[in-house]
Amino acid sequence: MKALHNILDSIRPHFEEGGKLSRFWVVFDSLETFAFTPGHTNKNGVHIRDGVDLKRTMFLVIVALIPALLFGTWNQGHQYMLSIGEISSTDPLMTAIWDKLLIGAWKVLPLVVVSYGVGLGIEFIFAGIKKHSINEGFLVSGMLIPLIMPVDVPLWMVAVAVAFAVIIAKEVFGGTGMNILNIALTSRAFLFFAYPKQLSGEIWIHEVAASKANGLLVDGYTGATALGQLASTVGKGVDNASAQSVMSMFADGGMFSLSNSFLGLIPGSIGETSALAIIIGAVILIWTGIGSWKVMTSFLAGGLVMGALFNLMGMNAFMTLPPVHQVVIGGFMFGMVFMATDPVSASQTETGKWIYGFLGGLLSIMIRVFNPAYPEGVMMAILFMNVMAPLIDHYVIQANVSKREKRAALAAVQRATA
Repeated sequence: MKALHNILDSIRPHFEEGGKLSRFWVVFDSLETFAFTPGHTNKNGVHIRDGVDLKRTMFLVIVALIPALLFGTWNQGHQYMLSIGEISSTDPLMTAIWDKLLIGAWKVLPLVVVSYGVGLGIEFIFAGIKKHSINEGFLVSGMLIPLIMPVDVPLWMVAVAVAFAVIIAKEVFGGTGMNILNIALTSRAFLFFAYPKQLSGEIWIHEVAASKANGLLVDGYTGATALGQLASTVGKGVDNASAQSVMSMFADGGMFSLSNSFLGLIPGSIGETSALAIIIGAVILIWTGIGSWKVMTSFLAGGLVMGALFNLMGMNAFMTLPPVHQVVIGGFMFGMVFMATDPVSASQTETGKWIYGFLGGLLSIMIRVFNPAYPEGVMMAILFMNVMAPLIDHYVIQANVSKREKRAALAAVQRATA
C-alpha cells in the first residue's frame, strides 16, 4: 500500500492546477481518496467527529450487500437448473454449485457493470462541470440497483433507469446527501411505470441459446414470482378453487413455503429472495453503526401488524398468508434493511425513525394486498415515506419544542410563586 501511495504522490502534480492533466483532477482525486483516507480536513467547525469517512461508510454497506449478491447469483443458476431438469428440488443445495454460480454470474455481472458504468460516468461528468470531488453515494446505489431488478431486464433499460435516477433524483437536487428519494428505488419505480411488462411479477429465469427441457429446445423459462402468484388470488374468495391451488404453493412442501422463502430458494429479483442473507447484512450494518436498528425494527413491526390485521379480516386468500410469511417474500426484507435505512432520505429524529419505519412496513403489506397492480408494495411505501420523512421530523421537533416551552413556563411560574 505504501508503494501505491508513493506512486500517487509522484503523479499528483500532473493533475493539480497548472498540470497538463489538471482537467482530470476529479478522476485522480476520486481514485486516491477511495484507496486512502483523504489528506485534507474541513477548514470550518464540524459537528461530527468520527474515524469513518463517507467512502469507508459506503464500503461497509457494500460488504453488507455481499451475502445477498452471492446468494442471488447462485440462486439464478439454481432456478435455471431446476427449470431445465438438470437438478430436482430434492437434490442437495451444494449440487453443481460452481455451475450455478457461473450461470448466475453470466446474467448478474452485466447488470452490475452497466449500473456502475452509466452511474459513475454521469457522476464524473457532473463532477467535472461543477469542479468538485466525485460523490461517493453511488458506490452503494450502483450495487443496489441491479440487486432489485429482475434478472431478465434488458441492459439498455437498466442504463436508462440509472441515468434517470442519478440525474433527476440526485444531481438535480445537488448530489450526494441532497436527494429526497432513495436513488435505487427511483430507478426501479421509473422502470415499473415506463415498462410495466418487464416488472409485472413474471420473471425469466435464464436465457440460453438452446436448452433441453423434456426433449424440447427452449430459449428460457418464465414463471410468476411469489407476489405475482399471490396477486392472482385477489378478488377471489378464500374458498375459490384456483386461489386454493395457488395458496397450496405456500404451504409446507410447496415452491414458496416459509422455509424456501426464508432461505431464498424461489424465483425473484436478484438480491431480494433470501431473507437469511439479508439478515446477515442487517447484522453487519447494525454492528458497525451504519444502519438504524430503530428503522429496521419498526419497519418489521409494521409489516407484521398489517399482516396480522389482514389475517383477522380474511377477505381473500392473500390475506390469509401468515404475517411472518408475508415479510420474507418479495422485497420487504431487502427494502427494510438497505432502502428504508438510507440516512439521507429517511427520518433523522430518533422518534421519527420509529414512526417512519412502522408506517413504511404497514404500507408495504397494505399496498401489495389491496392493490395487486403494485405487487411489490415496499417500493411505493418507502418512496412515499421518503417524501413524508421531513414532515414527520418537523412534527417531532415541534412536539419537543412545545414540551420544553411548557416546562420552562411551569418553572417560571414556580419561581414566581416561591
